[in-house]
Amino acid sequence: MLRPVEIMDTTLRDGEQTSGVSFNAREKLSIARLLLEELRVSRIEIASARVSQGEQQAVRAIAEWAAAKGYAERVEALGFIDGGLSLDWLGAAGCRVVNLLAKGSRKHCEGQLRRTPEQHLADVRAEILAAVDRDMRVNLYLEDWSNGMRHSPDYVYAMLDGLADAPVQRFLCPDTLGVLDPYETERFCRDLVARYPHLRFDFHAHNDYDLAVANTAAAVRAGFHGVHVTVNGLGERAGNAPLSSTVAVLHDRLGCTTGIDETKINRVSRTVESHTGIRIPANRPIVGESVFTQCAGIHADGDNKNNLYFNELLPERFGRVREYALGIDLDEAAMRKVTERVVELSDKKELVTVEDLPYIVADVLRYDLADNPVRILNYSLSLAQGLRPVATLKIEIHDRPYEQTSAGDGQYDAFMRALRQIYREQLGREFPMLRDYAVSIPPGGRTDAFVQTIITWEMDGRVFKTRGLDADQTEAAIKATIKMLNIIEINYNDNGC
Repeated sequence: MLRPVEIMDTTLRDGEQTSGVSFNAREKLSIARLLLEELRVSRIEIASARVSQGEQQAVRAIAEWAAAKGYAERVEALGFIDGGLSLDWLGAAGCRVVNLLAKGSRKHCEGQLRRTPEQHLADVRAEILAAVDRDMRVNLYLEDWSNGMRHSPDYVYAMLDGLADAPVQRFLCPDTLGVLDPYETERFCRDLVARYPHLRFDFHAHNDYDLAVANTAAAVRAGFHGVHVTVNGLGERAGNAPLSSTVAVLHDRLGCTTGIDETKINRVSRTVESHTGIRIPANRPIVGESVFTQCAGIHADGDNKNNLYFNELLPERFGRVREYALGIDLDEAAMRKVTERVVELSDKKELVTVEDLPYIVADVLRYDLADNPVRILNYSLSLAQGLRPVATLKIEIHDRPYEQTSAGDGQYDAFMRALRQIYREQLGREFPMLRDYAVSIPPGGRTDAFVQTIITWEMDGRVFKTRGLDADQTEAAIKATIKMLNIIEINYNDNGC
């Protein structure tokens, strides 16, 4: 039988400790919905008590939604050993599960609190009972637990001995400073599981040594029942264990079940990326932009020959597709298209490097179709000091020309306004929403060669991206937009419209 492991996502609490990241109430509710309903994590931690009135309103909004959906016991918030102040704050917001923060090392207990272990244990027990009196469920963090196990294990055991009979649902064991390696993690966790087989334990990793996922896997291997993650590995300092990689490792390497819908991981990651402004590195496993793009010819050739380079991380699992940027045989037509693109850039007196070629090839193979129903016949962009930019556009859709002029806040905005008017006023059709716009220089490229513009669109609940390559940023964006138009036109006709 596959072993179940609880995934507790703390993006909205610990992940918000990332420098420069702050979610408003609407964003928190939106992400909470994605985590519980689409991704289907076991639990979420959404806030710390007593932060601000705005934070309390956010907790209240999520708690009300969760109660209506039957998720109340899956929504948690951090509380403190403060004589009931946190409990009152969370109770007023409707939160029914509190994760109390106790001290998991003698150093923190005596050095920070100025309390003896016996005094702190008594304080913790009193806070737990006060929470139960308020009809709240309790989990208990043992802050700095990893250093506690290293330097004062007797203190950790005394705390657990003194709380083993308390009404605590789970004991949460954080590597607060990110100091553990997988060997220590497994040894410490296995020790607790052996000593307290009737208690439930969670592991909470930090990624200071880039070992958060490995340590999390070690904790599960040792018998821990739950693990804590954040979307995109958000968190203070080097962050927490990223949800995407952690789930893949638990599923593939340890044979665990988590209840996570893997096909939603990429979408949730991109949504959180848009809310935080923290870009996902292109080479981040599972969700990085380039991790399912094969640039090496030997790998691409091997994939065509009985999956010689197969592994279990199939992009389709995560709602993605594999791409080939270079190394596969190009037919004559595709080679001609690539050559034309290189010549086009060379005619602009730009330098095209060897490193640029994979992106040109990928662009040609993905988008340059023989019978594109949409073509730009002509366009003019004007920019003058003191005047709004103006775009005049003449476009052909299914062999019929359309023309429109519009002003905008920038040249590309003016171009897009003209396009929208054609679709909405002349064609009487909906136009996609632009959700994200990113410009980058392909790795190894030069600033005087070309830029890559990646635009994310949404239409009828479907989110997709198109890319444009050009020496000019605006022209690259226009190329990406024309690719989008051809995609929606082909789908429009395929659906019988």
